[in-house]
Amino acid sequence: MLSLDDSKAAAERLVERAIAAGADAADAIYSGSRSSNVDVRLGALEDVSRSEGEEIGLRLFRGTRSATVASSDLSDEALRDLVARAFDMAGQAPEDSYAGLVPAELLTKAPFPDLDSVGAAEPDPAELRDRALAAEDAARAVNGVTNSTGASAGASGSTFALATSGGFSGAYRATGFSCSAGVIAGEGGGMQRDHAWHSARHLSDLDTPEKIGRLAGERAVARLNSIRPRSGAMPVLLDPRVAASLLGHFATAISGSSVARKSSFLQDKLGERVFAAGITIVDDPLRLRGLRSRPFDAEGLAVRRSDVVSDGILQSWMAESASARQLGIAPTGHASRGAGSAPGVTPGNFYIAAGARSRADLLAAFPEALLVTELIGQGVNPVTGDYSRGAAGFIVRGGEIGPAVQEITIASNLVEMFATLEPGSDLEFRRGIDAPTILVPQMTVGTA
Repeated sequence: MLSLDDSKAAAERLVERAIAAGADAADAIYSGSRSSNVDVRLGALEDVSRSEGEEIGLRLFRGTRSATVASSDLSDEALRDLVARAFDMAGQAPEDSYAGLVPAELLTKAPFPDLDSVGAAEPDPAELRDRALAAEDAARAVNGVTNSTGASAGASGSTFALATSGGFSGAYRATGFSCSAGVIAGEGGGMQRDHAWHSARHLSDLDTPEKIGRLAGERAVARLNSIRPRSGAMPVLLDPRVAASLLGHFATAISGSSVARKSSFLQDKLGERVFAAGITIVDDPLRLRGLRSRPFDAEGLAVRRSDVVSDGILQSWMAESASARQLGIAPTGHASRGAGSAPGVTPGNFYIAAGARSRADLLAAFPEALLVTELIGQGVNPVTGDYSRGAAGFIVRGGEIGPAVQEITIASNLVEMFATLEPGSDLEFRRGIDAPTILVPQMTVGTA
């Protein structure tokens, strides 16, 4: 993996080669990564792995025709061949009046913000092993746990560099640390499994392995002795571990490409109330140590914190330059891409702001409700918003979490869910996309 300066220089040289070969415009991305991981099970070492890789990609334009190619070979000969191949491919590509780089006047410039994304040096395998063993030991110590599916600990690092013929050049690095544990509770046909994990940019921000393991064990044991709930309409609470998935569906629906293709259930909702009054949804790519933080987007635009939804009203789409041209708007700074792909969009640290009522208040809001802690399958129609997914969780009666439920489905439509949902006050920033407990006042619950 190249240093920041070397990765930026490699991307710059590739752009220069493309222009010298006759390209009208070009941009290049360098992506390097390394990772180490240790897996254990039942107190014994199962696997130690380490991977390192790097890739450089070129997007080359001949008028409104373009091609994108990538290579893991960074030698001069390989890069000459890459440029020649991209030039030939672009000549055969269809014309696209929306294609092109971001205009030079919109590009951001150094110095870029320091987002504190680089943590301590990578731990050695022995330290990772000890962390994984500690997590598994804590999980297996929970009364009712009968077996282990394993525990792991890992560390990673990455470098991203971008250069464009419009004059942009920049690079940034990030580190990551993780730990997870999974266990089985019970015996025979009544066995249940669950897990817990955490990741962070800095090791000092990572939950202790003992906390992660204990949570995995407690979750598995809580799922024992499940019952079948009644079918029909019921209030549904989404635990934070699954509530964030609603924001993933929302992000897809407001992506510029979905809107430009007229394939979004929020197609005509810009400037309209989509969520209840008081709801705020924030995109914050500049959060210090955030898992999705970055100092610029994958087209060289500045990124900023923004309220995508304010007081329930949809304020903006998320658009890279191509879909922005189709929609007649400015690109929004959400472009993302790999070395071998054209830009798409990805939110930064994305979250729904905490509401006024506590989790306990939401649990007690109805005489009976369903608390969902696991979602299964991908039954969401991005065009209509129809929503139907397998689920597991717990019956809630009188505000108290009761017996576990398995093999159920929950169904509604995302338009209605967004309009009526209420976030709790228990928001924590633990992932790249975060949500507190969310109450949806009515969904259809079915049993298998």
